[in-house]
Amino acid sequence: MPRGMRGGAPEKAKDFKGTLKKLIKYMSAFKVHMLFVAVFAVCGTIFNIVGPRILGKATTEIFNGLVSKVSGGAGMDFGKIGQILLMTLGLYVISAACSFIQGIIMTGVSQKTTYRLRKEISEKISRMPMNYFDTKPVGEILSRVTNDVDTLGQSLNQSATQLITSVTTIIGVLVMMLSISPLMTLVALLILPISILLLSFVMKHSQRYFRGQQEYLGNVNGQVEEIYSGHNIIKAFNKEDDVIAAFNKTNDKLYDSAWKSQFFSGMMMPVMQFIGNLGYVGVAILGGYLAIRNVIEVGDIQSFIQYVRNFTQPIQQVAQVANMLQSTAAASERVFEFLEEKEEDQTVPDPVSVEGLSGNVEFDHVHFGYNPDKIIINDFSTKVKEGQKIAIVGPTGAGKTTMIKLLMRFYDVNSGAIKIDGHDVRDFNRSELRQMFGMVLQDTWLFHGTIMENIRYGRLDATDEEVIQAAKAAYVHRFVQTLPSGYNMELNEEASNVSQGQKQLLTIARAILADPKILILDEATSSVDTRTEELIQKAMDRLMKGRTSFVIAHRLSTIRDADLILVMREGDIVEQGTHEELLAKGGFYADLYNSQFESTDQTCA
Repeated sequence: MPRGMRGGAPEKAKDFKGTLKKLIKYMSAFKVHMLFVAVFAVCGTIFNIVGPRILGKATTEIFNGLVSKVSGGAGMDFGKIGQILLMTLGLYVISAACSFIQGIIMTGVSQKTTYRLRKEISEKISRMPMNYFDTKPVGEILSRVTNDVDTLGQSLNQSATQLITSVTTIIGVLVMMLSISPLMTLVALLILPISILLLSFVMKHSQRYFRGQQEYLGNVNGQVEEIYSGHNIIKAFNKEDDVIAAFNKTNDKLYDSAWKSQFFSGMMMPVMQFIGNLGYVGVAILGGYLAIRNVIEVGDIQSFIQYVRNFTQPIQQVAQVANMLQSTAAASERVFEFLEEKEEDQTVPDPVSVEGLSGNVEFDHVHFGYNPDKIIINDFSTKVKEGQKIAIVGPTGAGKTTMIKLLMRFYDVNSGAIKIDGHDVRDFNRSELRQMFGMVLQDTWLFHGTIMENIRYGRLDATDEEVIQAAKAAYVHRFVQTLPSGYNMELNEEASNVSQGQKQLLTIARAILADPKILILDEATSSVDTRTEELIQKAMDRLMKGRTSFVIAHRLSTIRDADLILVMREGDIVEQGTHEELLAKGGFYADLYNSQFESTDQTCA
């Protein structure tokens, strides 16, 4: 069964019909495949339905033969019985073959659907605006990519064919029952209203627990991801018990909704079996009476009992399909919600080319706020010439990273403009604009792969020699040579097999290889030793040479030579100028600078 059905019934879709319409429309690409699935499912079901009627003929032959033998007649005609059994076997083989073929086709359709959904989600992620990821938990997004798509694929694979076969079986069995005895059919059908009432009662009570299941699953995933990534911090602050308590609280909600929905869902099988047994008793009594009066044959009773069983079973399957469709719709709704989220404009008409640009940057009366009602950067203007070094300073939370996000168009300004060589950044295609930037951030990002591959990420068509030259320029070559496999050493998923300083040097090498026009540097030397700090600083100086550079400065002593210092406070730029000019003003920058030296002196003392 699908994951949503195993681990607890899923959330009920907000718009069940609308979501199913979207899913059917989405799967229209496979309409030919679905037609074949329907044809083979119907054929397989029909051949399976005809089987009991023919088997009944064999039972009649055996019964008549026994009666004939007792009466002194010829006895059983084994040749005729053998022919009937062979015919029945042939029908069941054909039925099985049809079911096998439709199963293969449907599995292919469901897997292609999930493959396509995962591909579209992956592509969608790269087109999403930054504020989406700033406001959504990582576990929630991962849950849509993994759990929801997986639930959709598995439930789709089962529910589509089961619905076709169940409906076909109900119609076909009803026809066969009527052909045997309308009166017996009427008695058998008397169990339907009771079955429907009981099923509707069970489903009504189970659906109230369908809500929140996928949401709780996403919360659990998010908590697990946070616990794993912050495991060291949790242990350092002795928060294991608090984390376990918070997880157990969410897990209890997941368990509660799962247990209750599965309890009610599990009631359907024994309820239907009980009602079915009542039907068998009525059919057997009436069938015996009709056989005695020669209205029907003995074999017809056997066939009819099989049909009664086959009639109640697909009704139960339809109820199960209804549950699976809830699962399918809920998972589909969450996936389609993500796919329909507002995207960034990736391209513009007649985009400006980045070829030949030199890296002059101008902030022209920039206003910006993450919330339009709360502007945090008010009417900021400045001009930066190519090759200049611009430092952005201020206390934690002042908005230094916000400036970088605006430069790279992770966010757009509310009014005003940011220009590169006189061109508004909104006139570039986003991907081409970002080709002009190189980034070395405090949070180093290295992926699972070799050191060579990680450096080459800056320019994928670079040769091995070019990668090595970039490593030498970043003062990382000597360190790499000391490793067992050199540039072919595999970094693990969090690159914990190299030090923080070495990670930083590798990201600088990557930026050198990319050879961008504009650099964004986040000074990150606080967690390294003095010698490594000197190496990182030298590598950064070499990287910045001849390029426009924006440096997020933590230690003000490292940016005295900056051509322009932007001083930020509470999201706004309160001062700008050179180091000497700002000190002479005796304002906020001077206070920051002096406080750093005071704290250094006190530490030394």
